[in-house]
Amino acid sequence: MIDGVKVKELEVHCEERGRLFEVLRSDEALFARFGQAYVTTCYPGVVKAWHMHKQQTDNLCVIRGSGKLVLFDGRESSPTKGEINEFFPCDERRLLVQIPNGVYHGFKNIGADELLVLNIPTQVYNSDQPDEYRLDPHSNDIPYDWSRKDG
Repeated sequence: MIDGVKVKELEVHCEERGRLFEVLRSDEALFARFGQAYVTTCYPGVVKAWHMHKQQTDNLCVIRGSGKLVLFDGRESSPTKGEINEFFPCDERRLLVQIPNGVYHGFKNIGADELLVLNIPTQVYNSDQPDEYRLDPHSNDIPYDWSRKDG
């Protein structure tokens, strides 16, 4: 696991009216700070990557669909520099993945329907000075191929 990354399996409560699952609580050790909450979507087969933040920590959770979430540790001083982590959150496997600042990350919709991803970052987005650093998902120095791996 990349240094500083935390994963929480989310407990889904099912009953006759529907389902409920908590994503992040302010009274648990995983909680650091609230910046804002937003949902981003991704159409089938689309890759949204790579980006990282120098200040904020992201707390990502797939709330509908099937995704592939990939992290790359490019931090020079990290004991896990160069490592890649893959996660496959979906409707059947609820996860909260906490991504520390400095770790590049992105996701791909690997399902047939639109993917919905909730992010609860620790910072408020500043459009005048965004804490966002991007790389092309397919042409960069990150040794990762977003293609499906058959076999």
